Amino acid sequence: MSIGIDKLLERVRAGYERVGAREAYEAALAGEAVLVDIRYAALRERDGLIPGALVVERNELEWRLDPRGSHRLPEATGHDLRAIVICNEGYASTLAAESLHRLGLHRATDLVDGFQAWRAAGLPVVPAPV
Repeated sequence: MSIGIDKLLERVRAGYERVGAREAYEAALAGEAVLVDIRYAALRERDGLIPGALVVERNELEWRLDPRGSHRLPEATGHDLRAIVICNEGYASTLAAESLHRLGLHRATDLVDGFQAWRAAGLPVVPAPV
């Protein structure tokens, strides 16, 4: 039986606490979280980057953040990693965070309303390298 994407997002989001832009910024600044930007290249080029955020293409996310994976990033230090996943508007990041939960990254979450909320909050953004 099909539930549709809106219902799926609702169910997934009920399973963890999402964070707002200011909370994500403060957690990253304090070294309590890793920001993970999964937006595709054209959006990063158009809108810029969050300083210090890891840029990981969505199709590589699980391989890069799995602490047991052979293709993991150095930041993927353990299943207790607090990864805050950021997409453009906060939809794809929800599904990505849920996938990280399935890998055992129980503190993974995503940014409510995505990069657009970050930018609207006036938080730091730098131009993407050309």
